[in-house]
Amino acid sequence: MAIHDTIGDFLTVIRNGSRAGRETCRVPFTKMRYAIAKILCDEGFIRGMDESTDAKGHKVLAIQLKYVDGIAAITDIQRHSKPGCRLYYAYRSIPRVLNGLGTAIVSTSKGLLKDTDARRQKIGGELICTVW
Repeated sequence: MAIHDTIGDFLTVIRNGSRAGRETCRVPFTKMRYAIAKILCDEGFIRGMDESTDAKGHKVLAIQLKYVDGIAAITDIQRHSKPGCRLYYAYRSIPRVLNGLGTAIVSTSKGLLKDTDARRQKIGGELICTVW
C-alpha cells in the first residue's frame, strides 16, 4: 500500500485517537510531522510529543493527546491543502479559524508557522491544516 498524503494520514491518526479516547498515538517520524506536532503542543492542543525508535530501529513520533474533563482538546483537525489541489494564501488572506479561537498551520519560506505568526511576519504560504 502506497501512502501518498502523509500529512493527511498523520492528521487522521490524531483525529481518530482523540475521538477514541487514546492517551498516545504513534506515527513514523518526519520533520514535517514533528513541526506540526510542535505547533499543536505550543498551542495547547496536545500534551506533548516524544521521539523514539520502534523494535525495527525506525524513528517514531509519539503524541500524547490532551483531554479536559474527559473531552478531547482537539474538537476537529482538517487538512486543507492536498497533494492534488494545493492552496496558497497571501498573508492578508489567510483564513481565521473560528474567529481566532482555532489555529491554522501555514507552510512558509521560514518553515511551518501558525496563522497569527505568519500574519505578524507578513509571510504567506500553503495552508496545511486548521485545528480547533
